Amino acid sequence: MRNNNYRNYYYNRAYCNNMYMNKNRANILYIKDFGPEPFVINISEATDQNDNFRTTLWTGEHLQVTLMSIDVGDSVGLEQHPDTDQFIRVEEGMGLVQMGDSKENLIFEKRVGEDFAVMIPAGKWHNIINIGKEPLKLYSIYAPPHHPKGTVQKTKSDKEH
Repeated sequence: MRNNNYRNYYYNRAYCNNMYMNKNRANILYIKDFGPEPFVINISEATDQNDNFRTTLWTGEHLQVTLMSIDVGDSVGLEQHPDTDQFIRVEEGMGLVQMGDSKENLIFEKRVGEDFAVMIPAGKWHNIINIGKEPLKLYSIYAPPHHPKGTVQKTKSDKEH
């Protein structure tokens, strides 16, 4: 039987080679776009550590994973992806999801929080507003990919340029 130190060493080195220790001995993830290579990560930790508005974590031919951090009172921004389905999971914070067939008619509204999942069909107008008191941390899966591989948008205004 292996001891836990060996198991933790093996797990951290063999499967999570995108992790390093900071001076306080805490695991810090090195976040970049690792696609399209095979990849394993603790998605909760990666989402929590991401402070950028948007960071692509993995881009393949048919799928893309992005991490997002939405400031208090801010939003993803009203958008539509005509040919892309989207899955969003909230890791931290509180949000208001809005969806509809047109940007003037967002008839679907639901409050979401930690561990909630949101499915957005291709062609639906949608937005998520941070209604909490802390950054809204989430990850999003696009099929097919929506953003260029390696996208990093430090702030929402980077998205708009």
